[in-house]
Amino acid sequence: QRWRSSVGLSAVGVGRSKGVPEEGALLCDSSGPRRDGPGVRTTAAEADQPPEPPAGHTTGPVCGGSLQPAERQVGGPLHPHPCWEQLEYQLPLRQRELSLPQSEPQGQGRQHRVRQSHKLLRSPRKPARKISKIPFKVLDAPELQDDFYLNLVDWSAGNLLSVGLGACVYLWSACTSQVTRLCDLSVDGDSVTSVCWNERGSLVAVGTHKGYVQIWDAAGGRKLSSLEGHSARVGALAWNGEQLSSGSRDRVILQRDVRSPPGAERRLQGHRQEVCGLKWSPDHQHLASGGNDNKLLVWNSSSLLPMQQYSDHLAAVKAIAWSPHQHGLLASGGGTADRCLRFWNTLTGQPLQSTDTGSQVCNLAWSKHANELVSTHGYSQNQILVWKYPSLTQVAKLTGHSYRVLYLAVSPDGEAIVTGAGDETLRFWNVFSKTRCTKESKSVLNLFTRIR
Repeated sequence: QRWRSSVGLSAVGVGRSKGVPEEGALLCDSSGPRRDGPGVRTTAAEADQPPEPPAGHTTGPVCGGSLQPAERQVGGPLHPHPCWEQLEYQLPLRQRELSLPQSEPQGQGRQHRVRQSHKLLRSPRKPARKISKIPFKVLDAPELQDDFYLNLVDWSAGNLLSVGLGACVYLWSACTSQVTRLCDLSVDGDSVTSVCWNERGSLVAVGTHKGYVQIWDAAGGRKLSSLEGHSARVGALAWNGEQLSSGSRDRVILQRDVRSPPGAERRLQGHRQEVCGLKWSPDHQHLASGGNDNKLLVWNSSSLLPMQQYSDHLAAVKAIAWSPHQHGLLASGGGTADRCLRFWNTLTGQPLQSTDTGSQVCNLAWSKHANELVSTHGYSQNQILVWKYPSLTQVAKLTGHSYRVLYLAVSPDGEAIVTGAGDETLRFWNVFSKTRCTKESKSVLNLFTRIR
């Protein structure tokens, strides 16, 4: 069966095929019973039976604010996966129960009380935090590319998800589930290779296969500028206030102030192969870049030469994340031949912990509220891992994607993440808690912070 609309007709593939939706396809949020057959994409795992949410679970992502594009064409290939239309919930509340006897057994007295005291001392003060292994929402995303070097998913401060699918960028509202097509590059024979929101969530930067960087006003749905300068595809973008950094296959990083006239840019040249990862530090002073040359570079905001260069990874470095809790702490992950998570003290230039994850590291993100981070992986396990830092103990392992988990973004409230893969699905997970760090970690990093 197919869903029809006034805009057009959408066929979202049959069985395991990667169907390309017809032009003008409506992005629909169907709420009826699940249908199988033409018009419904199912994966092998989902074709059997959707898992039931644990008892007591309620609705999923928290609505953070609205940034709703007005009076534009609504439509596109994203829509809730049929198996998951009504499956939305949050983690259950955790409770600790102490079972104490109502009265002392006769004849035991003091010995019984001592045994009970020892029992209580041995019991943990807090039960381990449980993370649901089932995504609370799944969206179909036809034409989501299975390309390690691209960055096609980002989540804004206004609770809008931007997704690059083929030649188009779509905006999906986490509050209303409404989808809007922001732009279509097929008119110019181009395609989307990266998307990135600015900090306020008002502008979307779009990198293209031909080397352009376009700036779009999300609320008005209009293109503000198209920046030239790269000679190959732009796979990495990072905002720093009003400045935008772009990394390309031409091995160059360009830094531009979007308020300045075209041509006023800084060129950072330090990588010998494609730049595939870019992240600015929380204090806006340092830019970390990763490349297909297996290098991780750290740049000062005012210098044209890298201040630090790390060469420990044995494969491409796409996964990069600055800690929001410890000044100067940087995490990075390597590709298939490396598989390692590594941590760096960028204040001293010294390496810290590292661990072999067993799979290609595709993306990294820190929790906003606790000393935890999430990593997504490709070959060979296609899993999502949640880690505690600095112990690097594994909190959870999430599976469900059948292809490499190449894309990752964190919700504005810091609790949920969305992951994307070449299986053409976006999956939403509750992984982080709201509990904020109450104790500052005593480490060399914090010592240097105080000195500075």
